[in-house]
Amino acid sequence: MKKNLVIFGTGDIAQLAHFYFSTDSAYNVVAFTVDGAYLEKPVFCDLPVVAFDTATKHYPVESHEFFVALSYAQLNTVRKEKYLAAKALGYRMASYVSSRATLLSGNQIGENCFILEDNTIQPFAKIGHNITLWSGNHIGHHSTIGDHSFLASHVVVSGGVEIGEQCFIGVNATLRAHIKVGDRCVIGAGALLLADAEPNGVYLGTATERSKVPSSRLRKI
Repeated sequence: MKKNLVIFGTGDIAQLAHFYFSTDSAYNVVAFTVDGAYLEKPVFCDLPVVAFDTATKHYPVESHEFFVALSYAQLNTVRKEKYLAAKALGYRMASYVSSRATLLSGNQIGENCFILEDNTIQPFAKIGHNITLWSGNHIGHHSTIGDHSFLASHVVVSGGVEIGEQCFIGVNATLRAHIKVGDRCVIGAGALLLADAEPNGVYLGTATERSKVPSSRLRKI
């Protein structure tokens, strides 16, 4: 028998969470919830939407689990706050781990994690609470990802890396083995990190510049 699930959010990530939980998990999504000030429509994905401060009345904590489906807004602060608020109400927090992800022996996965397809999580890696791993990442052996972090697609985290809390790591970033990334760091798309990163650091990859030669002059494409 599937477990009942309430999802916080009515945006794109909430819609994706509804799809993944509904098609590839042991959960049955029964409703959505948002803060009352943002409750614009009573229905989302053909399911009811209720104000967060009334959620426990409609969907008791004894019979429902909870998932916060938010992005990395304000460096994951909003998702962190809603995760902690739902726990304070007494909800058990659900995690989604794709059946198409590769998890090897010794992995530890926390609460309210959203781990999509084609992630490879090597042995002894630890994934904290409230973590998003978008599709196609490599998480190396003995690495640790701190709570409330968000990794976009095709990130390479080499072995023995320690990533702090509330970090954002962009598409195609690469982290060298055995380095430490401090809390609240932003590692931009395509960045190559070869040494420790102090907390609150911003590390940006070099953007590709437009060529001076227009496409109309290319002859071999």
